[in-house]
Amino acid sequence: MTLATAADYGWIHSPSSMFAFGMEFGYSLTLVRGVSPSELFRIVGAEPQGVCEGLGELIHEQQEFLGGYDTWPDSFLAGAFTVQGEGGDWTLVLEFGGGLDMRTDIMEAISAETCAVSHSSNGGKPMDFFHWYEQGELRTTFEWPADRTGSTPDALNPLMLAVGLDPSGEGEPEVDVKTAVLALTERLTGVRVTQELLAEAEYHVGEMPEEPAEEWENNTTDGAPAH
Repeated sequence: MTLATAADYGWIHSPSSMFAFGMEFGYSLTLVRGVSPSELFRIVGAEPQGVCEGLGELIHEQQEFLGGYDTWPDSFLAGAFTVQGEGGDWTLVLEFGGGLDMRTDIMEAISAETCAVSHSSNGGKPMDFFHWYEQGELRTTFEWPADRTGSTPDALNPLMLAVGLDPSGEGEPEVDVKTAVLALTERLTGVRVTQELLAEAEYHVGEMPEEPAEEWENNTTDGAPAH
């Protein structure tokens, strides 16, 4: 387990950081252990859209995608790549303006035999979420540290305290909550997300449906992805 702290993620608030786009526009970042990008896209019914070299290109593709619609589309683009973490390979999925982490059915499917950790923001509105799944089960989720739900809402309390998040909600937080959530994610996954990692990664891009296709529903009727 890493000893990440909120201070390790202060870079997300830098105006020069490409992640600032996600903080303003809205983003979802999900880490899934032992599931490749191509397998993850298959599970969620995404249509592969090639590869983007770096975060700047992914953001450009996302803006071009939205520009092709007069109204908000019923699908969204996501970029995924493999990164080393606790216990081996993890797939990092990054999307802007989508909502992979808010789709409980999909999160249960991609974590059915493994672990998935996700955090997100809807941009200008002050809504930020954290989700931890194990073996298809939502273990802990919260918007505010003191308002946790899930099957084991208190299981992460020691880790939350270690990164500066107070599960009791007493008093003002001593750290920036968003940076502390990224540190919490690293402690759970072993994946250090850096500005350089996101900026330089080769993203496999998929167009993800907002609602699952009939084929996806048929493949997950037993609560686990088909193999």
